Amino acid sequence: MEHIRTIIEPFRIKSVEPIRMSTAAEREASLERAGYNLFSLPSRDVMIDLLTDSGTGAMSAEQWAAIQRGDESYAGSPSFVRFEAAVRELFPFPHVIPTHQGRAAEKILFAVIGGPGKVFPNNTHFDTTRANIEFTGAEAIDVVIPEGRQPSLEHPFKGNVDLAALEALIVARGKENIPAVFVTITNNSGGGQPVSLENLRGVRAVCDRHGLPLYLDACRFAENAWLVREREPACAHMTVKEIVRAMAALADGMTMSAKKDGLANIGGWLAVRDDELARRCRNVLILTEGFPTYGGLAGRDLEAIAQGLEEVVDHDYLRYRIRSTAYLGDALRKADVPIVVPTGGHAVYIDARAMLPHIPLLEYPGQALAIELYREGGVRGCEIGTVMFGRKPDGTEVPAAMDLVRLAIPRRTYTQSHIDYVIEVVRHVASRRKDIRGYRITAEPPQLRHFTARFAPV
Repeated sequence: MEHIRTIIEPFRIKSVEPIRMSTAAEREASLERAGYNLFSLPSRDVMIDLLTDSGTGAMSAEQWAAIQRGDESYAGSPSFVRFEAAVRELFPFPHVIPTHQGRAAEKILFAVIGGPGKVFPNNTHFDTTRANIEFTGAEAIDVVIPEGRQPSLEHPFKGNVDLAALEALIVARGKENIPAVFVTITNNSGGGQPVSLENLRGVRAVCDRHGLPLYLDACRFAENAWLVREREPACAHMTVKEIVRAMAALADGMTMSAKKDGLANIGGWLAVRDDELARRCRNVLILTEGFPTYGGLAGRDLEAIAQGLEEVVDHDYLRYRIRSTAYLGDALRKADVPIVVPTGGHAVYIDARAMLPHIPLLEYPGQALAIELYREGGVRGCEIGTVMFGRKPDGTEVPAAMDLVRLAIPRRTYTQSHIDYVIEVVRHVASRRKDIRGYRITAEPPQLRHFTARFAPV
């Protein structure tokens, strides 16, 4: 079959969920009711939902079968034992602490190690990570390589940490004020871009020189490992599982949302090597999430995650996953739609700033483009830009490094014809880009404003 180039979905459809076809008038009314915030749209009003890949994928027959095995004992459930073993098969940390999702793991960890005067470097912090750090009074600083901030520049590992910048930051702020260094794989805020194993080893070396722990925000670890296998020549002979374990061996701990590469609809975990840190984190877990053998999850959820972790490192699945994302990216590039290149694992990111240069940066070109995609064809994407990252803890606002619209593809959910429809919608919007206008915020909360802010056209 080597001569056949078409990559088919490595699954068959067993049950279906209807999509309600909306009219342009209905979508306009929905936008007005939602205050032009796509997070506020009822999902029944969305035709193709690319808002996020977090918890929105389809589970396999084996995962649904595993749910039936779920043991709902409050303490000591065998479902936790299976979950813990599945995590350790890939990430052999001695302490695995389940949580209801990734942000809960972040909340627990930063509640223990954060605080005023503390600094956390990362290639690029995502929204909840940054918010949980700042909520403790600490500072989140991005040290991604310069290429990672240039959407149109080709580079195989635009999620890499700028090692010189990391070293300079540690020297300038003092290692005593840096509880941990983080690396997000793949780098969601920067276009879903991978981090090379070589770069991760470099970060480990910097941490070792200064006696600092290294943590992974590993939500899309399997996609990162596949891209390492494809793009890093020294790793081409390795299996995805081997690459994942190599990444884990470099880290002192991790936070994880199982709603991404756990292939589950809910769940996550915090894993650490340090015994005392684990004890303190479990105390917070009991206060906020639940007992350490369920951590805010039902036993059936633990079972679904355990099975998902077996499936996500399958090469046939990952080949399809990465190629189907590239299919969307390739089509948009052919249509002269500016995107972050190369395409990453879970999403295609449109460069709204390049596509809509006539919209002032503080009139949110990313939000304007995301609204227009929904207005045109009921496609819901997500702004990753100044709305999400422009507001600082002191209340001031500055443009973000980039203004992107993320089209995140749920796992095993949409077919090629759905993506072809998305391509048509984007092309139609791009054909009238000069007519698109900006937006202003009419109401916003002090943190994570993109979830609930309301907008009005300028």
